[in-house]
Amino acid sequence: MQVGILLCDDVKAELQPVHNNYPDMFAAILLRADPSLSLQFYRVIDGNYPKNIDDCDGYIISGSRYSVYDDLLWIKTFETFVRTLFTQGKPTVGICFGHQMMARALGGEVARSERGWGVGIATSQLNTKQDWIDSDGNDFSLVVSHQDQVVTLPDKGKNLAGSEFCPIGMFTVDNHFLAIQGHPEFSRAYSFDLMEARRDRIPEAVIDNGQASLTQTSDSENVTRWLLNFLHQAAKN
Repeated sequence: MQVGILLCDDVKAELQPVHNNYPDMFAAILLRADPSLSLQFYRVIDGNYPKNIDDCDGYIISGSRYSVYDDLLWIKTFETFVRTLFTQGKPTVGICFGHQMMARALGGEVARSERGWGVGIATSQLNTKQDWIDSDGNDFSLVVSHQDQVVTLPDKGKNLAGSEFCPIGMFTVDNHFLAIQGHPEFSRAYSFDLMEARRDRIPEAVIDNGQASLTQTSDSENVTRWLLNFLHQAAKN
């Protein structure tokens, strides 16, 4: 399966010597789950897109420091492309910023959360099970890093998981769009260092609690498998 990773940002330059950049993170987690994958990377933040939407069997949208409602040309262009992915029936997974962009592009609402920053490891409860979720559990935990949240689903959106802090934590639209707020590609070590790098904007108590949460287990490997299961299933439809 050929998967296109739509890159919406870079890891902060000062963190790259230790943690590398987003292509490395995605390659590590995805190829560990399925070594047969072929990955293509597109820096949509720089206007780099597939020449043809069918160049890849499916797509994954990365996170970003930006908000989907920022008044930037690349974000507006990308929103249009995400709508095209949907109307063309392309299997697509959105992570964090990607999760929020999928909602906004299809008519949902994204806003700065009154609950503040979500950082560290957060647990979401599954509202409904899908056949591509190969787990007997009722919840999952992932690294998160966000202020914005999806507050209203788009038409036909189905909320699959959430928490008190982030009620819409994972949703689908039809059978080919899947969005998730958490970051399966983020390690706990990267989460710790990212919080340190953001001490100028995240309250100290939030960082302390977020860093303390990193002692919990992350379900990143399991969730990555779910996302790939979804893409494979959607590609067959």
